[in-house]
Amino acid sequence: MAGVNKVILLGNLGADPEVKHLEGDKVVANLRLATTESYKDRSGNRVENTEWHDLELWDGQARVAEQYLKKGSQIYVEGKIKSDTWQDDQGNNRKRTKIRVQSFTMLGSRNSGADNAQGGGQSMPAQNSNPNTGMSSNTSPAYDSGDNDADDLPF
Repeated sequence: MAGVNKVILLGNLGADPEVKHLEGDKVVANLRLATTESYKDRSGNRVENTEWHDLELWDGQARVAEQYLKKGSQIYVEGKIKSDTWQDDQGNNRKRTKIRVQSFTMLGSRNSGADNAQGGGQSMPAQNSNPNTGMSSNTSPAYDSGDNDADDLPF
């Protein structure tokens, strides 16, 4: 039976992306994403639990992250768990778990951290259509933010 390695996260960036330009026009961006879960404990007190996730984006996605994402940006991420192992300078075995991003969508408004040219409240999917060819970016907004008086929605 085949396994499934799928991660879905929604959170805010804890810092600006760290982008490295490598040989052969390769680009990698590393991000720190915070996800916060809140609940009430048995005493009725509100408890917040924040988890930090290391994200890795490559090539076209890394370029989009470099241009549009900033500390505080809210993003929706789909990816897979990847672990790296190595020996440090003292010979200790080390392991780091990160999320290899397969697609992400920028959320929130222009003022929520990402000063992007897409405008407030719009999202822009950045999906990796083929890992060998880079990123295919669909820049159409998630909704039309223009004034439309013919809106028949009840809210």
